[in-house]
Amino acid sequence: MNKRRVVVTGLGATTPLGGDVTSTWAALIAGKSGVRTLAGEWVSSIPVSIGAPIAVEPIEVMDRVETRRLDRSEQFALIASREAWQDAGKPEINKERLGVVIASGIGGVITLLDAFDVLKTKGARLISPHTVPMLMPNGPAANVGLELGAKAGVHTPVSACASGAEAIGYALEMIRNNRADVVLAGGVEAAIHALPMAGFASMKALSTRNDEPEKASRPYDINRDGFVLGEGGGVLVLEEYEHAIARGAKIYAEIAGQGLTSDGYHIAAPDPEGSGVKRAIEIALADAGLTTKDIVHLNAHATSTPAGDVAEASALVGAFGDEISHVTVSATKSMTGHLLGGAGAIEAIFVVLALHHRLAPPTINVDELDPAVKLDVVMNVARPLPAGPIAALNDSFGFGGHNVVLAVKSYEGK
Repeated sequence: MNKRRVVVTGLGATTPLGGDVTSTWAALIAGKSGVRTLAGEWVSSIPVSIGAPIAVEPIEVMDRVETRRLDRSEQFALIASREAWQDAGKPEINKERLGVVIASGIGGVITLLDAFDVLKTKGARLISPHTVPMLMPNGPAANVGLELGAKAGVHTPVSACASGAEAIGYALEMIRNNRADVVLAGGVEAAIHALPMAGFASMKALSTRNDEPEKASRPYDINRDGFVLGEGGGVLVLEEYEHAIARGAKIYAEIAGQGLTSDGYHIAAPDPEGSGVKRAIEIALADAGLTTKDIVHLNAHATSTPAGDVAEASALVGAFGDEISHVTVSATKSMTGHLLGGAGAIEAIFVVLALHHRLAPPTINVDELDPAVKLDVVMNVARPLPAGPIAALNDSFGFGGHNVVLAVKSYEGK
């Protein structure tokens, strides 16, 4: 069966490193950290006082009235999608051929918690009528779909920290299956709040390096002690290849395949054998018509947790064998923190740009590489990628044992 080719024609993001793709990419390549000490009265009530909030607040780029009717995650989705749509040249398209797939791992949790506080202290009469549309997990996708008038389908995959990557894979299949010609796909998250952070802290999942925020997220370092919670999101415009060519669109790269598996192991802990990850890689490569020899770069999930980083690294070695020595591995959460449902989306953007610019982002804060990690980690300084046709993978995993691997090819003009 001949698959319809799917290319990337637009990118948008708001992250802890910048308010758009250009500023985010520049900070990423420079090895800057978006982690800092958090402000707010609630911070002193939990054991972790650091996080990676977005660099540019929505109120700086959105109308104040609009922001009042949107959860923070919905604001991120509109900011990123507007940039991506503009970057794609605002393609003219039959709305019945336009789709949206924007994921969130948690949804409007800040709206939910703030509304509950209002209910307890001021009563039901003061609950906003916008509360339910603001807290529902499909809110980000719905608002983007409404703004653009998308009628091919508006969807919200929820698979914890794999959500953003799964959204891109879902969009890939929408175009391949001829449901749509253009799909805005990505993920967002806004969960920097006392309760989610207290929950993660109770699991011992968060770094407690409160005195050195910029050094707290340290994937693969022997002294890593947990992840740093980030917020933000990213959106990619995916387009059927012939449709993009016909309108003279700028093409960044090709989304060539995906691999989806589940561990069936534990609600939070990774399978130490990494068999699900290994299978997801194999499926993604087969789906893309690639082999391990074609892969020169990989953006790892690598959250900076003691168990997770080693499990993923072992799975990569198992999937690639000796070929793993030729793969440059970047762990960009060292700079952005962990955006949960938004992570796979911004990291897919990083992979696309790495192939487009032939430059692998650095992994910062690796003072001493964990000897159990047998990977060629791009440490501290960005590294050039080869010329000619190349390919890369993006790993995303989530609580519940969700595994998503995306395969991306460089675009060579045909």
